[in-house]
Amino acid sequence: MERSLRAARVATYVYFVLCGTLMGAWVVHIPAIEEHVGISHATLGGLLVLLGVGAFTGMQVAGRLTDSLGVRVVVPASAALCGAALALPGLARDPWTLAGSLLVFGFCNGSLDVSMNVHAVHVEKAYGRPVMSGFHATFSVGGVLAALVGAGAASADLGTAAGLAALGAVGVVVALASARALLPAAPTPPADGSGDQEQEQRQEHTEAPSGDRRPGAGGRVWLIAVLALMVMLCEGAANDWSALHLRDVLGASAGTAAFGYGTFAAAMTTGRLLADRLAARFGSMAILRYGAALAAVGITLVALGPWLWAAFTGWALFGLGLSGCVPQLFSAAGHADPAAAGANVSRVAGLGYVGMLAGPAVIGWLTHLVALNHAFVLLTLLCVTTAVAGGLLRTGSDATRESELAPSDH
Repeated sequence: MERSLRAARVATYVYFVLCGTLMGAWVVHIPAIEEHVGISHATLGGLLVLLGVGAFTGMQVAGRLTDSLGVRVVVPASAALCGAALALPGLARDPWTLAGSLLVFGFCNGSLDVSMNVHAVHVEKAYGRPVMSGFHATFSVGGVLAALVGAGAASADLGTAAGLAALGAVGVVVALASARALLPAAPTPPADGSGDQEQEQRQEHTEAPSGDRRPGAGGRVWLIAVLALMVMLCEGAANDWSALHLRDVLGASAGTAAFGYGTFAAAMTTGRLLADRLAARFGSMAILRYGAALAAVGITLVALGPWLWAAFTGWALFGLGLSGCVPQLFSAAGHADPAAAGANVSRVAGLGYVGMLAGPAVIGWLTHLVALNHAFVLLTLLCVTTAVAGGLLRTGSDATRESELAPSDH
């Protein structure tokens, strides 16, 4: 494997960690900023909508810019701007300045999110085998890193503004220093023939087998985007409601309840570390279909199980099942049309982000009608739908794998 390709893969890991760290730094400092600005929880909730609006807009803009200017320009520029914008919420003095800060930070973060995923698609194509899930796992590592840095800054009595500015400055340096390792353009298939089989399998993401009726490139991308919305809605719901479920429904203590989300997050990170090898063996769509089915089993156990052990098991299965779904969807969108990888990834990421934001709100609205645990049945339905619809995206390579595996099952 060429050193330049290895360096590009390492750089991609760096940008994913950086994105997770910058976003995590904002999340860690939310209570301090809320207190400093002097706003209520309700006002903060409204301002967070602007963060989402900014991110969605940045995703759409970055998708087109990535296709026209290239990842080597857009990725480091977005990362550097995101690092610089991290300081803005810490400098806010009132709701209006905080609103503007979140809009700008969200725009920069959304731009980085899409552009780094497009570069990840290029790296995956050059490798000729799945590597996308590993990148998404390192995003979670960035969140953990942000929590550790935030705790260290708090113990050192470093102010919120100074802490965010310092971390943002480090982010700018890392973003610019890693730029040279990025691939200059979408790679061509390996010339030595070592990756021919894998490359052909990747090309089959855009070529339906003879006689097989599937959506065209445009329709396929929008179908992928809808699946991303459903999967990320499930993730968003788990992020905000897992701990509350254990506390309010099962009567767990606050400390025990916190492990609900921890179990989900740990299972998701573990699954993403394993998903690339499984995708190489069984196919990306198998990861999507069976992962969504496993998630459906897990969240159903959460919804109906009256015991703590059942809840922890269910949240673990839910996270493990969902873990590989989003990376496979992003990868499929990027490979659907290499000439428009940026625009396609931005559509999938944008609609998925809408689902991430909507998930907590939808579950919250349902709790006015049914108990919290029964509201999770909606997530079961979304996971089952994803598992069924994921089969519609089966490629020729997936069919080949199934035929190859069939004899070993007897």
